[in-house]
Amino acid sequence: MIQFANRLQTVQEYYFSKKLQEVRQLISEGKPIINIGIGSPDLQPPTSVLKAIQDSLQDNGAHSYQSYQGLPEFRQAVSNFYQNNYLVNINPANEVLPLMGSKEGIMHISLTFLNEGDQVLIPNPGYPTYSSVTNLLGGKPIFYNLDEATNWQPDFEALEKLDTSRIKLMWVNYPHMPTGADATKETFQKLIDFGKKHNIVIVNDNPYSFILNEHPQSILQIEDAKDIAIELNSVSKSFNMAGWRVGMLLGKPEFLTEVLKVKTQMDSGMFYGIQKGATKALGLEKDWFTQLNNTYKKRQKLVFELAEKLGCTYDKNASGMFVWCKLPDGKTSEEMIDDLLYNKHIFAAPGTIFGSQGEGYIRFSLCVPEEKINEVIARI
Repeated sequence: MIQFANRLQTVQEYYFSKKLQEVRQLISEGKPIINIGIGSPDLQPPTSVLKAIQDSLQDNGAHSYQSYQGLPEFRQAVSNFYQNNYLVNINPANEVLPLMGSKEGIMHISLTFLNEGDQVLIPNPGYPTYSSVTNLLGGKPIFYNLDEATNWQPDFEALEKLDTSRIKLMWVNYPHMPTGADATKETFQKLIDFGKKHNIVIVNDNPYSFILNEHPQSILQIEDAKDIAIELNSVSKSFNMAGWRVGMLLGKPEFLTEVLKVKTQMDSGMFYGIQKGATKALGLEKDWFTQLNNTYKKRQKLVFELAEKLGCTYDKNASGMFVWCKLPDGKTSEEMIDDLLYNKHIFAAPGTIFGSQGEGYIRFSLCVPEEKINEVIARI
């Protein structure tokens, strides 16, 4: 018999990949399923961005292999974007590394820093890919619990009690997915101090900072943050370009040079036209975000109404493109999700896929037109 790699025993197929097969089966059986669980933007990218990629297709070299470091104008656009929106100085020559989406960066960073047996601090609840990649590489996830009572901020007293001798990385994700909580400047400062004290690289995964958020933040705003922190960002959520797979890693050259060693084994550079489109997006005026968020605010208001119909509570001040709902006492996440799916033909995300701290919660996406959300409310 063919034997598969032992590392595959440490992970399962991604929840949404598996569950959506079931959803598609129900749809094929004629069930009127409404998917309000996935964070895939349904809105169009900016028209000027689409024109930029179209216009680029006739450029000399447009269809050739591209540099692993990306086009100079793309790196400059990232640098300008960080200066204009976060007040962070980024050297476009050596502090920006383009990625095929920030999810790729999770693997690249882990391959760069982790040896087998190394430990990684991972938020609970948090993005499942942090732990699955750690497991695939033979690392050991060390989960740090986040709690609603502290607005989903890390408990630094508990972190200081850990044996940090084998911990190499700490994954941070603010605005937080799935809860929508924002970090405070105090949290970012404590993270930088913690990383420096214990020689742990802090990685902030930051794709949601412009969605329903009037004060975008970057961990790199903290003085000397680059000494120990790196940041992932992307155009997926902010510009409705999730399928384009454009992300970037920001940090000091000493870190990015090592990550580049991994990246050059994985791909052959990002398509020229995609980079030109992303460059255009990153240079848009801030009224783009105002228009985008006006749409999300209307949807969010309806999802709040939906949550109340279900007897759930929620944080009205949360950021991002999800609404994280606390279920009434006595109901589990899986029970609620199955009830909605099989009895109301509504698909949402159970909190438990993000970790044990997600029990008792469900997550709704704002990537659904208002008429669909109204239909969901009507079914409830």
